[in-house]
Amino acid sequence: MNTQLQNTTWRSVCTRGDLVVDSGVVALLDGEQVALFYLPRAPEGQQVYAVGNRDPQSGANVIGRGIVGHLAGRLVVASPLYKQHFRLDDGSCVEYAEQSLPVWPARFNGDIVEIAARVDARLQEAA
Repeated sequence: MNTQLQNTTWRSVCTRGDLVVDSGVVALLDGEQVALFYLPRAPEGQQVYAVGNRDPQSGANVIGRGIVGHLAGRLVVASPLYKQHFRLDDGSCVEYAEQSLPVWPARFNGDIVEIAARVDARLQEAA
């Protein structure tokens, strides 16, 4: 396991049955919409990806409705509105370097989908 994730707090957001194969669904985590993509045949071995649902160009919450594909050997999702592509592993935009999506580590814990909760850096420093 990634040593950075050993002390991570994982939050349950849905079950495997709530996901759609090779497509996106949206969950709410701490008031923020998170687009979850279930890709059981992904070559990277990871099966579930979690990125922000808000398109940075339009401001609309639509990323979960985007089409998943590959560009330059990397998994991406195309925004349904302006068609820009975001890498699922790091949220960066292929066409516009100034655009990006927040990304959460995601995993299956049995049939439960979990996302790593964000922790305020100031709280970590105080600990």
